[in-house]
Amino acid sequence: MGVGGPQAQRTLGRGHPGGSSWSGSRRRVEKGPCPPGAGSGMSGGGGELWVTPVSAPPQMEVQRALERLHMTIFSQSVSPCGKFLAAGNNYGQIAIFSLSAALSSEAKEESKKPVVTFVAHDGPVYSLVSTDRHLLSAGDGEVKAWLWGEILKKGCKEVWSRHPPYRSSLEVPEINALLLNPKENSLLLAGGDCHLHSMDLETGTFTRALRGHTDYIHCLALRERSPEVLSGSEDGTVRLWDLRTGEEVQTIEVYRHEECARPQNGKWIGCLATDSDWMVCGGGPALTLWHLRSATPTTVFPLRAPQKHVTFYQDLILSAGQGPCVNQWQLSGELKAQVPGSSSSLLSLSLNQQPAAPECKVLTAAGNSCRVDVFTNLGYRAFSLSFS
Repeated sequence: MGVGGPQAQRTLGRGHPGGSSWSGSRRRVEKGPCPPGAGSGMSGGGGELWVTPVSAPPQMEVQRALERLHMTIFSQSVSPCGKFLAAGNNYGQIAIFSLSAALSSEAKEESKKPVVTFVAHDGPVYSLVSTDRHLLSAGDGEVKAWLWGEILKKGCKEVWSRHPPYRSSLEVPEINALLLNPKENSLLLAGGDCHLHSMDLETGTFTRALRGHTDYIHCLALRERSPEVLSGSEDGTVRLWDLRTGEEVQTIEVYRHEECARPQNGKWIGCLATDSDWMVCGGGPALTLWHLRSATPTTVFPLRAPQKHVTFYQDLILSAGQGPCVNQWQLSGELKAQVPGSSSSLLSLSLNQQPAAPECKVLTAAGNSCRVDVFTNLGYRAFSLSFS
């Protein structure tokens, strides 16, 4: 297995501050205790009782510093109103940031810290997505829903939790990708069991499993003009599925195309996006633009580093992965710009294009650090939000 394969590249979880900071493949992390919170003490005199803050002991401060140092942010999602950003990390935490406060002309350093942080899963939060009312989060073998209207309140509880029907009760694979299908009011999810699962959001029932991949699924993309979904896997294929029938209608073995193949990196597909008849994907193979109908690679982007996230934006393609930069590509393959961020590797990009909050229209990027970089335009990083 080359760089990016499942055995080599999972960032270790809690209690393992020496873990790798780059993950080309998302495999199981080991789990430990939740990050410790600040303590408080009680003092009193004259019959009156009051609470006074107690500073954390030195060893606790050291542990917090190590957790921040080895934090990985896997996922992001913007609220329906466009004014808040959720980010999920390898400690099972979700932080909610106020974009409107951080972007205000009166913003202070406190404005760039979470409004609230809570533990959502026992293991890492691999994927986040938002509906009109809910924030959906995915961890090891479970999907949870949180009400955006309640999420800023302390002690917020999940509205529901669902577990896909796996072959064995002992099987707890990661759920690595969540994708909304608005036309059918359904949720598509995929990960370590090599299947795509479809869940009806109205009833919470799992309606279908799409089988065909032979290894771990990393990414999903919806073709909005037709009821089809694309999936990219560790097995080196991108598969196209008809959501009406549940049938696989096309398979592209990316690594078998000489112009895309990079055997030294492996064959895994770590990211993909689609726009009408076009698809862009990458991972072990080079980041490449494909014409779907003919299954033909049309543009190979000249970038050595494996990519972990890619998206179409206007007449550009944005990508990020191993390395600190957000890359901006022309469809012709020309590199328009590389904009550096604060993390040495990036795992997720989020474009806030909610029409309800045009003043919060930003690009955010996160990866193997405790920071979320905010780009107010594509040309430079304006500032960073921070879990700490």
